[in-house]
Amino acid sequence: MRERLVQWRKQPSTLRIEHPTRLDRARKLGYKAKQGFVVARTKVRRGGLRKIRPRSGRRPKRMGVAKFKPAKSIRLIAEERTAKHFPNMEVLNSYWVGEDGKHKWFEVILLDPKSPTIKTDKDVNWITEKQHTSRVFRSLTSAGKNVRGLHHRGAGAEKVRPSHRRGARKRAQPTGRKPNPGR
Repeated sequence: MRERLVQWRKQPSTLRIEHPTRLDRARKLGYKAKQGFVVARTKVRRGGLRKIRPRSGRRPKRMGVAKFKPAKSIRLIAEERTAKHFPNMEVLNSYWVGEDGKHKWFEVILLDPKSPTIKTDKDVNWITEKQHTSRVFRSLTSAGKNVRGLHHRGAGAEKVRPSHRRGARKRAQPTGRKPNPGR
């Protein structure tokens, strides 16, 4: 594994590869060794969002160092960057393949929606329909749904659908009743 990471560090951050590194995982996520399927390995920075502590004086609350939470996962960032690199493809899914102290590597499975092989494949031809264009940028892949909290169902997940922002906006709206002046 270490030799592999040494080799990957020298390669560009997004690279199309012939075969998936983890074939079992890729096949579970929908990969098939046929035309129209592409696998790309993407390198993304790793680590939290801690900032450098300011030199000038201010109270600790305004330092702006800790407690910054990322809005996207590293895997979703990898998927988006890969989608920008292959503009005619749609992202199907992705999986982790390695990491070192500075980077994480993910392999992203992409499909060509215009390919006749994809159009005739009953398992993946749903991706050719127009509502699935740019699905990664609308957080409709598995990584995107995970970030949006949509993998949680049932009790305790009432406020995540259709999205946590929509739920917050809905709860902030007035109910429509007129205030009672007698109270």
